[in-house]
Amino acid sequence: MSGAAGDGVAGPTLRQRLLWHVLVPVTALWLLSTALVIEVAYVYTQRAFDRALLDDAYALSAHVRDDGAGQRLELSARELDSVLFDQSEKVFFAVQSADGRTLASNAPWLLRATPSAAGSESRSGAYVLADRYHEGDSLRVVDLALGDGRGGRIVLAQTVRSRTRLVQQMLLYTVLPEALLLVLLGGWLWRAIGGDLAPLKRLQEALGARDMRDLSPVATVASPTRDVAQVTQALNALFARVEAGVAAQREFAGNVAHELRTPLAGIRALADYGLRQPDAAVWRAQLEAIRARQEDASHLIDQLLALAFADEARDTLALADLDLVPIIERAVVAALPRIDARGGDISVHGLDGPISVHGNEGLLLAMLGNLIDNAARHAAPPAGVPLAIALVIDAAGDDAHVDLAVLDNGAGLGEALPTVPARWAHVGDTGAGSAVAGTGGTGLGLAIVTRYAELLGARLLLEPTNGGGLRARIRLRRGGALVAAGQPRTGVVR
Repeated sequence: MSGAAGDGVAGPTLRQRLLWHVLVPVTALWLLSTALVIEVAYVYTQRAFDRALLDDAYALSAHVRDDGAGQRLELSARELDSVLFDQSEKVFFAVQSADGRTLASNAPWLLRATPSAAGSESRSGAYVLADRYHEGDSLRVVDLALGDGRGGRIVLAQTVRSRTRLVQQMLLYTVLPEALLLVLLGGWLWRAIGGDLAPLKRLQEALGARDMRDLSPVATVASPTRDVAQVTQALNALFARVEAGVAAQREFAGNVAHELRTPLAGIRALADYGLRQPDAAVWRAQLEAIRARQEDASHLIDQLLALAFADEARDTLALADLDLVPIIERAVVAALPRIDARGGDISVHGLDGPISVHGNEGLLLAMLGNLIDNAARHAAPPAGVPLAIALVIDAAGDDAHVDLAVLDNGAGLGEALPTVPARWAHVGDTGAGSAVAGTGGTGLGLAIVTRYAELLGARLLLEPTNGGGLRARIRLRRGGALVAAGQPRTGVVR
């Protein structure tokens, strides 16, 4: 069996495999049952014919008399023919007296050898039934010893054409109907399996006719079983995942093309202007500006890669119970150089001991580092007021959550606050600054934190502070118990 021509796939079809798995064991069972039936029929047919042959031998033995002068058979030739008559079989007989004389016989060769008892039936030693061959004929022979102390024996043989013909007829009448039923069963299975597989064929044709860019859900194919519907649902789920991945790739490519164009153009413009100036001081100023733009571009690339990582990690992210304290310490230490460059301070409040949260260390560190970094870059406090950033941890207000907030003393977002969650939100035109997407920011900082929060099952909340700045609060899920609490760690970090 082979697949359909032109499909490019070798091997049997599913219909052929199903038929093979059904019909092969059914055929084997049929052959076994037929052999068993024939064997039983042969045994009981043999017994019936043997019983008739033995009855003929007993009938002859009843006519053997001893008149004092010796044993003799009291039957004439016509009477013998009548007793042993069989219209379809040849019958051979021989009667032997106790002293070895042949009293009557139409086949003296029967007396020359005693039938072997091998494979025969013996009853009380009175007779032996055996198979013999004579001049190409198969014979069934009974050798009967005369009873009542008379001695002598009667050997009767008969061809086996009738019993063979009967067994053949029984075989024919048994095999042909069952073979016909097997053929009908195969035809019915072929039709039934084809009908059940028709929805799968339609699904194959629908998929084969699709364009490579078509990732829309497949329409559910009507089927008498739920398997095709389950396959359709699995395919639609796969299409959804592939479409999400393709969309993420397109979005990433669009992000890169959209956002890197501006800093790269600015770097080239600064370089062109510097090359046209003869003053070395101007060159130095332009090079410093180019370095600053390069740092902005590197930061932007890091943010774009972080967004791409968030899309990739959606299905493979491993979450566990973690201590939040060392993560906060690492984020604060990493942000100190930029905060110091702006002459600002950062303080941490609420670290009274180990704080267990359920999440991922890398994502938590990236979220916290992003919020602190954006506050250090874009928060714009009033003139003459140094930058102040605070981390506040509230682990006592809710048994199921831990709140981690980053506050700054900038001008806040004001009316732009409701629109900031959208990616690419710019607030530079408002004159406001924040810990999320500050003056001249791209809005990617908030997009990264929001996406990471979704992956962790957390929430990001933006709230104005009493002093006019912004509070970016992450509501994390509380984890299991950790080690005993340590010493309070509240204060200003420099």
